[in-house]
Amino acid sequence: MKVLAALFSRQGLVMLLLSALLAACTVVVDDGPGPRPPRPPRPEPQYCSRQYEPVCARRGGDRQTFANACLADRAGYRIVRDGPCRDSGDGGQQAFCTREYAPVCARRGGELRSFPNACEARAADYRIVGDGPC
Repeated sequence: MKVLAALFSRQGLVMLLLSALLAACTVVVDDGPGPRPPRPPRPEPQYCSRQYEPVCARRGGDRQTFANACLADRAGYRIVRDGPCRDSGDGGQQAFCTREYAPVCARRGGELRSFPNACEARAADYRIVGDGPC
């Protein structure tokens, strides 16, 4: 009988300890009014497309031409305008244009010249004045 009483008291003690442990692990959720926790930061894209839509972007005093807005954003630059940067502030970046044939007429100074597409005209620092060859 003493053994049986000792067994029950040991089981009772174990149950009491397990109950206390379980009670310590419970979580109380309060949905009442109050400040909302800050939103997690917006996840950045893991990759950018290879689509060529050049943009001129700036970070501090540095201006640079990027192949697309996603690449500029990932590099920490703020987009200034669509198209490649003009003048020498483009960080020495060369514009890469597609081979699409959509001729344009462009002007630089008093010179008119035909280009196979608008990208090539802008890359040569010409201003487009019309669609089609000159």
